[in-house]
Amino acid sequence: MAIKHEVSEARERVIEVAERLFAQKGYAAVTLRDIAGQLGLKHASLYHHAPGGKEELYIEVMERTLRRHNAGLTAAITTAAPDIRARLRAAADWLISQPPMDLVRMVYSDMPEINAEHARRLSENAFEMMIAPIGLALETAKGRGEIHHHDTGLVAGGLLGMLESLHAVPQEAFDGTRRSRQWMAYELIDVMLDGVRRR
Repeated sequence: MAIKHEVSEARERVIEVAERLFAQKGYAAVTLRDIAGQLGLKHASLYHHAPGGKEELYIEVMERTLRRHNAGLTAAITTAAPDIRARLRAAADWLISQPPMDLVRMVYSDMPEINAEHARRLSENAFEMMIAPIGLALETAKGRGEIHHHDTGLVAGGLLGMLESLHAVPQEAFDGTRRSRQWMAYELIDVMLDGVRRR
């Protein structure tokens, strides 16, 4: 169940700063003092906006981020042309336009630091909100005979991981070329759909 709080402009700012810091550094490396400092607040006054402390704030931030990704991915996929290449490219465009989730760090670094039940729920939410929309697009394509792999969930998770990893490519890698993260994403999708072996 999601944590509910009164929405205010000040609290929204707390959530935005916490989201940015957690995304950049991970749960363990961020303190409430760090968040308060970025906001120009005293450490103790942050508890007015986050009475449950850092863990509650992290969970709220992650649930909100996952909901945003779910809405964005779903809209991108469902408004794209119906063929699977167009839908996967639309999903890639959404993911590249957003700050990286760093799901690997989340699983190996962040989740062990929080309550096990909260970690389990966040992991399930990550699957449902980020992998499932891509998996549904693949299942639909499979039903139309566009693709034939038996485990579309595995393919969806692998594709999400590849696309998220493109955030780690430094911008200097693209300077002076026509290449971009979008170009790389489309190339990866083409390889996934067409293979690398000569036909």
